[in-house]
Amino acid sequence: MIVAGNRLRVVAATPLSDADGERITRLESRIDLVLEHELLPPMRHPADFSGDPSFARTPAQQARFDQLVDSADALYGIPDVDPRALSRTVQANLALRWVHTMAAGGGAQVRAASLSAEQLERVVFTTSAGVHGGPLAEFAVFGVLAGAKTLPRLLAQQRAHAWTGRWTMGQISEQTILLLGLGGIGGEVAVRLSSLGATVIGVSRSGRPVSGVTRVVHPDRMVDEIAGADAIVTTLPGTEATECLIGEDFLSRVKHGVTIVNVGRGTVIDEEALIAALVDGRVGFAALDVFAVEPLAADSLLWELENVLVSPHTAALNAAEDRRIAELFAENATRLLDGRELRNRVDTVEFY
Repeated sequence: MIVAGNRLRVVAATPLSDADGERITRLESRIDLVLEHELLPPMRHPADFSGDPSFARTPAQQARFDQLVDSADALYGIPDVDPRALSRTVQANLALRWVHTMAAGGGAQVRAASLSAEQLERVVFTTSAGVHGGPLAEFAVFGVLAGAKTLPRLLAQQRAHAWTGRWTMGQISEQTILLLGLGGIGGEVAVRLSSLGATVIGVSRSGRPVSGVTRVVHPDRMVDEIAGADAIVTTLPGTEATECLIGEDFLSRVKHGVTIVNVGRGTVIDEEALIAALVDGRVGFAALDVFAVEPLAADSLLWELENVLVSPHTAALNAAEDRRIAELFAENATRLLDGRELRNRVDTVEFY
């Protein structure tokens, strides 16, 4: 339940630059921001909210950090990006009203905290969904293009110095793309692919029309669309309903040589089933930014297959990401203080 108030005590529980801290309080002047850099791990690159793994607090610093997060009305980030720390903080801080997660898929971290029904009702959780939409959509387009333009063959022939006969390449303007998930990221993907002339078929439970999507189908009818897709892009969150959705049965229905791109959650794909489909040619190319377990195991065949592009969960990383998250947080702080609904609330049943 959203309760309006006069001021909001916000504690930075993950790294936040002075510039973005000032941006937050400039955009919403009713925030009292607590930011103590010495209690937070140094960032190694933009959006490095876990920070330097070598960072460690002294016992006195840890006590101070716990004291601060336990005094907050709202947290900028899950403490140490650790579900166990989140559980401890929610248990200790009965005044906590809101926690904003840095990840678009922050619901998975909330689920991992194993909070009680009362705690999930008492504290509002939001994610940074939408902040990463543009960069991830560009990676999705890149993956679809790489598959259509036979990137693996081009690279293999270049390495071999082989000038072969010519061959036809796919045209995005002639392709049908099956897009799983029409949230913030999916919507961005649809606009970009449709602008290249692709026919985009969206899969969504809501059924709401989305710009760039020719037709929206319910997940229950998705099987009717699989065989007609030249490329399949998933932007789905990691939930019980989506776990291993792209598995043996799904992959048995695809058009031979289909391209698969994943910019959602790695658990959506059964990796062993995908490997089998890549080896026998059912899947011609896969561009993967996320994996079921990260880092991807060194002995995974996904590293070895020439028709796979492995991206180490970096497609969303952008120099402007920190600023955009700060701006989203400030907007939601205004909504909270005014008693309005927050953007990107975590569904505490399915945790997305």
